[in-house]
Parts: sequence; structure tokens; C-alpha cells
Amino acid sequence: PMGQEQPRVGVGVLLHRDGRILVGKRLGSTGSGTWALPGGKLEYQESFEACAARELEEETGVVATKFTFAYAVNSVLRDGGGHWVTIFMEADCPQDCEPANLEPDKCQGWEWVPFNAIPQPIFHPLACLLDSPFQ
Repeated sequence: PMGQEQPRVGVGVLLHRDGRILVGKRLGSTGSGTWALPGGKLEYQESFEACAARELEEETGVVATKFTFAYAVNSVLRDGGGHWVTIFMEADCPQDCEPANLEPDKCQGWEWVPFNAIPQPIFHPLACLLDSPFQ
């Protein structure tokens, strides 16, 4: 019912390698067809770092050890897409890491792209990050 909705918290991972970040085209759920970072919903009593590590490993198989807070955005989707607060965490890709597409029902595949050249259309929270003062 109206009035019961709450903002939800998502965590996105800016995984860096050779001056590029990892992005994938979303499938299925919210934002299908848009380019997004690895990431997902923050679980109850989970830290941002733990969520970033878990989602990154679940979606790509990459095990990164050091995550640092990058930025946060408040994305309100007027078309019924909800209200998400997204916490962006940064990590460096471990030596010779090769991301795999471990959830092909949710992602078309991963690509390394420069942060300022992410393909369109861009998933709303990530678009908010690109529009923010964050560099």
C-alpha cells in the first residue's frame, strides 16, 4: 500500500584495471538493457565492503580484497522503478583477473571501458554518479 515504501540500498563496484572499469549490460530486472556496474542489494546487517565483495564474486568470480568508499547517490525513479540509495565502492582488479559472466540471466557480459566512455543507455544510479561531482 501507499506510504509503506522505503528507500532501498544498493552497492555498486567500480572495479579498476588499466585505467578502465568493468561494466555489463543488464538483463531481466529493473534497468534491463542498460549498462551497469557489478553490484546488488545490501543485505540486513551487511557492511558496504562485504556486500561489494559478495556481489562482485557472485557476478564475476573476481575476488578483490580491498574496497574503499567512492561516492553515494540518491536515485528516485519516478516511473515506479522505486527509490534507491546506491553506495559506490572502488577496488582494483587483482593481478591477471578475468571476470566471468556467472549470472547470464542478469547480465549480457562484462566489458572494460574508460569511466568517461560508458556506453549508453546507462543504469540510473550509475548515470547519477556520472552526473555528480565524483571523478
